[in-house]
Formats: sequence, structure tokens, C-alpha cells
Amino acid sequence: MSINEKLRSQQNDELFTAILTLENTEECYAFFEDICTINELKALSQRLQVAKMLRAGGDSYEKIVEETGASTATISRVKRCLVYGADGYTLALDRLGAK
Repeated sequence: MSINEKLRSQQNDELFTAILTLENTEECYAFFEDICTINELKALSQRLQVAKMLRAGGDSYEKIVEETGASTATISRVKRCLVYGADGYTLALDRLGAK
């Protein structure tokens, strides 16, 4: 897996290590409530839902906008990540058992 070197730092490594220590959804809620705003968390969740819908195929941008509230720019960005990204969405969706 290729990681963008602009993303990698000791602080980010420590953040991801901390996230990996969380054991359940409730712990994740508590942690993320402390480190980001509600809107930032909602944006992350929205992008994952967009990725899931794009990967399942057959959904038009209009349907994705209607179901997720995402902008077409967000949908395009997620689509580019699915095609050209570091495979983060693919890895997560595979492990979640998403189509």
C-alpha cells in the first residue's frame, strides 16, 4: 500500500496508533467527539457512504446527492480516490463486507 509522504508524520502515526487502540463504536464516538467537530465527523461518514454507493455501482450522482447530501465535488473526489487513491476506501469497504 502506498502512503502519500505528505501525510506521514510522527504525530499522524501516533494518532492512528491511538485510533487502533479503540475497542468498540462507543469508544470511537468518545474519542472523535474530543478530536473533531460534529460536522467534520459527519463529512467523514458521508464520504464513506458515498464510496460505498459508488463501489456498488449503478447509482447516479443525483441519487447519491439525494441519499447522502454530498456535493457533486465530494462525490467526484471520492470517485477519484476509489480509482487512483491509496486503496483506503477499498480496504475498509472490503473489511466491512460492502459490495
